[in-house]
Amino acid sequence: MTGSFKDLKVYKLAFETASDIFKLTKAFPKEERYSLTDQIRRSSRSVCVNIGEGYRKRIYPKHFTSKMTDADGEATETSIWLDFALDCEYIDQQVHTNLQTKYQEIGRMLNGMAQNPEKFLPKS
Repeated sequence: MTGSFKDLKVYKLAFETASDIFKLTKAFPKEERYSLTDQIRRSSRSVCVNIGEGYRKRIYPKHFTSKMTDADGEATETSIWLDFALDCEYIDQQVHTNLQTKYQEIGRMLNGMAQNPEKFLPKS
């Protein structure tokens, strides 16, 4: 696999979903600014950052795997923040389900990448 991490399907989906979360959280109450709003924005963006960092170091399979599992952890964290947003009634069930479905897909892709780092080695 060659090219940029930005060409990866998982990166595109994670970036799109993080952008959706940013727009969605603009409507969260002001009292959540330094808690739920910041946390969910940071974790959703961190998925993308870890993908990029790991992909750039893909010549080192263990480092690549570590970053993909870090990205998966951030995706899981975001999923939990979405549960809190639903419970606090900041988002409705349909939005929650849609975003959770995207993070489940992101997690599956990241898991596949972590388990098969050799598929992402740069071509010589």
